[in-house]
Amino acid sequence: MVVSFVNSIRERTIAENSMVVLLQGLQGEVTTVDLRNESTARGRVVNVDAFMNVRLEDVLYRDWRGQVTRLQDLFITGRNIRYVHIPDHVDIMKTIQSQLAKIHRVRNFASLGGGRKEYAKKTK
Repeated sequence: MVVSFVNSIRERTIAENSMVVLLQGLQGEVTTVDLRNESTARGRVVNVDAFMNVRLEDVLYRDWRGQVTRLQDLFITGRNIRYVHIPDHVDIMKTIQSQLAKIHRVRNFASLGGGRKEYAKKTK
């Protein structure tokens, strides 16, 4: 399982103020993504960014005609997503709380003495 954190302040702000944190909590889970063009993709969630772009692996892609294709990796832009199926076993509230805690840990890292020391402010 690849662990990733939201990189920019802008992405963290977007993520913590939207339901995308729930999708980010699905990392490592197998789910189905319905697309706006009537196709579907079912695979393991590798990553979801703050703009709801989703990367899946081991994907079964079904196009609008019903033709099924197996893909090793698939990147779906957020604007093309119609619906993401949340697996039944996922506790939605716990997942959201866990993701928000991760975002807050990253945000508070510098204030807790973390970060690069060579750029620390000099005190006199």
